[in-house]
Amino acid sequence: MALIQRFALLALLFSIDAVAVVEPPRREIRFAVAAQFPPFQSRNPQGQLVGLNIDLGNALCQQLNVRCTWVDQVIVENVPALDARQFDAIMGMAPTSERRRWVGFTDNLYPFTTRLVARRSSGLMPTISSLKGKRVGVLLGSNREAFTLSQWAPEGVIIESFWLNDELVRSLVAGDIDATLQGTVEIRGALLDTDAGQDFNFMGPEISAELLGNGVAIAVRKPDTALRSQLNRALEELMQNGEYQRILAPYHLETP
Repeated sequence: MALIQRFALLALLFSIDAVAVVEPPRREIRFAVAAQFPPFQSRNPQGQLVGLNIDLGNALCQQLNVRCTWVDQVIVENVPALDARQFDAIMGMAPTSERRRWVGFTDNLYPFTTRLVARRSSGLMPTISSLKGKRVGVLLGSNREAFTLSQWAPEGVIIESFWLNDELVRSLVAGDIDATLQGTVEIRGALLDTDAGQDFNFMGPEISAELLGNGVAIAVRKPDTALRSQLNRALEELMQNGEYQRILAPYHLETP
């Protein structure tokens, strides 16, 4: 009997040690971000990171009482680097069924809409029959690229991918491409609300598809359920105390 009790005590001690190793106190969250997409994330003239995703990430860290560290990436959807623990989370990805195969997602931070943009006089619409033979620009590695390559390219729509939105917009204005598939808020700031964008507009209705998603969330490694739960809890607390609404207000996001 005494021997059984000793084994039970040892098992309990080992289980306590295991819990202590698996769940150390978190002092920092390293967010990956591509600082090329205002108003969500970019750098101001002083080189500081600014934008909606930056504001939300900093607020989540403050709510969790941890330090926020930002890791600037060329492409935000850098899942291999996430798996290699070069950072803890990717800020600002659209959760889709394809991406859920590789990463876990928090609750949506905010919604977004996807629209086709072209010259007003073009008469183009976000349909295969209208775009067949036309050149449509998308951002490399984006959910819009995945959608257009899967749904439009096999039907004769020419898809051209760009590293940077600035390059894409310049090509659209110059006539090197005929249209672009973009997020509503991003393309307004990059083109439609500028002098160069006066001849351009949204063409047709917004586009809804599983490959596009309908919101923006934070991606974490699949096994890191603790971090995902912490971020979800902090997001809910920001919504309850009004800080979330204060952060989003200046960005005038459109709901689907």
